Amino acid sequence: MNYRPEQGKSRPTHSSATGIPWLRSLLYILMVAVSLPVMVGCNTSAIYQDDRYNPPVYWGRHVVKKGETLYSIAWRYGRDYRELGNANNIQPPYHIRAGQVLRLDLKGRVPASTRTASTADPRAASSGGTASQDRSARSTAPAKTDPKPQVTRKPDRGVELARQSQTVSDISWQWPHTGTVIANFSTSGQVNKGIDIAGNAGDPIRAAADGNVVYAGNGLLGYGNLIIVNHNEHFLSAYAHNRRILVKEGEDVKQGQTIAEMGDSGAEGNKLHFEIRRNGNPVDPMPYLPAR
Repeated sequence: MNYRPEQGKSRPTHSSATGIPWLRSLLYILMVAVSLPVMVGCNTSAIYQDDRYNPPVYWGRHVVKKGETLYSIAWRYGRDYRELGNANNIQPPYHIRAGQVLRLDLKGRVPASTRTASTADPRAASSGGTASQDRSARSTAPAKTDPKPQVTRKPDRGVELARQSQTVSDISWQWPHTGTVIANFSTSGQVNKGIDIAGNAGDPIRAAADGNVVYAGNGLLGYGNLIIVNHNEHFLSAYAHNRRILVKEGEDVKQGQTIAEMGDSGAEGNKLHFEIRRNGNPVDPMPYLPAR
């Protein structure tokens, strides 16, 4: 569109492009359109679909959908479930309902007893407690990696890998699948918040440690059929892209128990995407799993 002055009148002069009436109006409309998601306060799926973006997220709101749990929502936004629950006045056992609005722009705190336990032992020190809360609200920088955890009991290398276990941070861990690792943990470049393990459709996926199933569903984009297991107040593990889920939310599972069948849901091929999160932050699973 060209600006044409009326006949008999001189062309107006402007110090900037925004002085042109129609362009000024257009810019205003664009600014409103861009700011509308922030005004509404709900986050879009782009936040957790973008592999280059590494949470935590401390802005906006989330409307609970059917099938979601506080654990899965905290996982989506890179938050400690205890901290997110505290921010929204949700107490254990952290029941939420569809339609409930969770404030992501509020920062909660972890109860003093659990926070003291995590800071007293350097092996369980959190990189995502108060330190992560001090991070810039809109920072997209990858989270810092945790120091290598101390192994208190190494696996018996004479035992086949499928049955080997080692104790790290007071939890006995084993491989959820013994296939080849085809993608390693990475916090830069092509971000990978866990490891990817190759296998065949229908292969058994086993619980890496004793725990309780706190999510079993397909509500997190990019994960397909997903299981999240809570091991203690600090550690969660996740098993993604399953063909079939064999456990239910609230079920206790034992290390080595088959909890799913390998598949390609939410992925381009059959594989297991396996994550461990400590206090809400992704950590490299390799130091926790027995050496191959």
